[in-house]
Formats: sequence, structure tokens, C-alpha cells
Amino acid sequence: MVALRSEPPSLSETDDHALLRQTVRQFAQQRVEPQAMEHDESGTFNAALLAEVGALGLIGVTIPEADGGAGMDAVASCIVHEELAYCDPGFALGYLAHALLFVNNFYWAGNAAQRARHLPGALAGTTIGAMGMSEPAVGTDVLGMQTVARQVGDTYVINGRKTFITNGVDANVFCVYAKLDDRITTFVIERGAPGFTTSPKISKMGMRASSMCELVFEDAVVPASNLLGTAGGGITNMMRNLEIERLGLAAMSLGMARRCLDVMTRYATERRTFGKPLHEHGQIQRYIGESFAKVEAMRALTYNVAATVGPTQRNRLGTDAAKLFAATAAKEVADAAVQVLGGYGYCAEYRVEQFLRDSKLIEIGGGTLEAHHKNITRDLTR
Repeated sequence: MVALRSEPPSLSETDDHALLRQTVRQFAQQRVEPQAMEHDESGTFNAALLAEVGALGLIGVTIPEADGGAGMDAVASCIVHEELAYCDPGFALGYLAHALLFVNNFYWAGNAAQRARHLPGALAGTTIGAMGMSEPAVGTDVLGMQTVARQVGDTYVINGRKTFITNGVDANVFCVYAKLDDRITTFVIERGAPGFTTSPKISKMGMRASSMCELVFEDAVVPASNLLGTAGGGITNMMRNLEIERLGLAAMSLGMARRCLDVMTRYATERRTFGKPLHEHGQIQRYIGESFAKVEAMRALTYNVAATVGPTQRNRLGTDAAKLFAATAAKEVADAAVQVLGGYGYCAEYRVEQFLRDSKLIEIGGGTLEAHHKNITRDLTR
């Protein structure tokens, strides 16, 4: 493991946030780092490790204390995602899919009976959650989704497919979006529901320590009580959750970039070429200097925006900007690390090649770069 550089706290961080960061960082170093390469190579999600995260109370960071959570905010969520991604981006993505795409989404949309049924196991990490939104023919254009639900007596019958579902292989319970009477509606669906199956694992370029598959609904039957929120209220649920998801992904980008910066800086100090330390070469100084500037810009933007977001606070423009900038900056820093390390960077030992593979996902998942361009321009010109 590389030595950690002491970085300044964000202006939005409180003493509670600092304690949370210390706790997550220590856990990540001791428990997440040692297993990271194994699960990247095997392409498997460490479900047992998620339960350890749950035992620390880190899954319900954004859930009120009265319902078993930590009662913290989006800044706290960013801290957890940043620190986990520094050690294992794939596991951090699986955590995000569970803690934000399922738990946070489910909690704020669900009622007391639904929470009582699913929340305890989800907060403990013993029940794994996922969210189904993207479809084989419909990605960013969620309004064009083709999965449909119809009410039949005291049940709903659902038909359609969802794809690129993180945690889909391992999850026990899912938040799924479908059109009910042509209005997007959210359902909670348990594995084993009649007519509901999952595909084999989908192999992918990066984030291999998280699983991904399709969800298949062929006259899948769920009780009427499984509707989350209100009929036609899916767009509200979706938009509320997208903002904290994008912050989580931006924070993951920051964690990955910090790791790559630390690796290249240490390597440039230890490696000698042409009779002097690598860091004395001007080309290397450019990679390190520009990477540091990008990391600091990512930190400032992500945490400043996070301080403005909550269950009743919206900042779509800010969250789009944070993820748009952080995603590309993280990939650029990872690429710089590979270049600084040369052949060693291209090989697996220093793991920067993994971080380059992993960082690409943030430019696609949770909204593509093109979607952010569209959203930002629309909001600025409205």
C-alpha cells in the first residue's frame, strides 16, 4: 500500500466528518486494501466485506438515526465513497449500488411497512440491494424505458429487461423502475419473485470487483404493497436519488485520482533515470503537477456541491458539474500515473492500470458525459 499524503479537509467537513473519514480510512487500509487485487482478478464482489461495512454503520450514512442510520449528509456519503475507492474502486461501486441506489432510494420512497421489512438487513449489509433503471435499448433516455407493469387484482405483473445492473448477480432485493399506465413507477422486488430472473454475470473492462448482469421480467408477479411511493412517482424518486449518486461517483473519482497521484509521486521519488531522481525530469513534473491540481479541484468542487444537497435540497446543476469534471479528471490522472511508471504502470503490480480501467466507468455510469453536457447547458440557458 502506498503512503498516504496528508490532505487538507474540505471546508464543508465538520468534526464528525473528520472522525468518519478516520474510521473509514483505517478500515479501508486494514480490510479493503488486502482483498482488492484478488476480487479484481476473479471478477467477484466481496459480499462478506459489505457486511463488515454494515457492522460499522457505514451503509446507512444518509438514513435518519431514528430508523437505524447515522443521520449524516451527502458530505459524509462522499467521504465514505472517496476512502473506499482509494483502496478498491470496484468494491466501492458495489457499496454505492447498495447504499445509494438501493438503500437511500428505497428509504426516501418507501413507507413504514416496507422499511420494516427490508431496511434492517440492508443496513446490516446481510441483504444486498441493487437498482434497475437502464435497459438494453434504452440507457440515458430513461423516459423511453420499455419495461411495463399492469395491475391484476392485488398484484402487479411486470414485463421487460434491465441491463448493466451493478450488484445484480449478488442482490437479494431490487428497486426497479417500470411504466404503469405509461407513468414511471418504482417497485421493490425480491429475488425469487415468480417470473423474475437474472442473467449470468456480464464481463466488463473495469470495476471488476463489483458484479453486473441483466434483470429479466417475464410476467413477474409482485404484491401491490411492493409499489414504492405513489403510482407515477418514479421520476421524483429517480431525480432525488440521481444527485447523491452522482456525488458518490464524483467522490469515487477523487479517491481513485488521489491514489494514482500518491503512487506516481512516490515512484518518481524512488526511481532514478539518467543519473537523477525521476521527479527531477520536467516531463514528469508536468504529470505530477497537473495531477495534483486536478485532485485539488475535484476535492473542492465535489465537497462544496455535496454541502448543498439533501433529501429536500436539490442541486442538479452542481452535481452534474461535479461528476462531469471529476470523471474525466480521474481518468486523466490515472493515465498520467501509468505514463510516469512506464512499463511498471502497464503491469498489475502498482495497480494504476486497474485504476485507469476503473475510472472510465464514471464517464458512463450514473449519466454519460454527454448527458451532463446536455443537462448543464439546458439549465444555464433556461
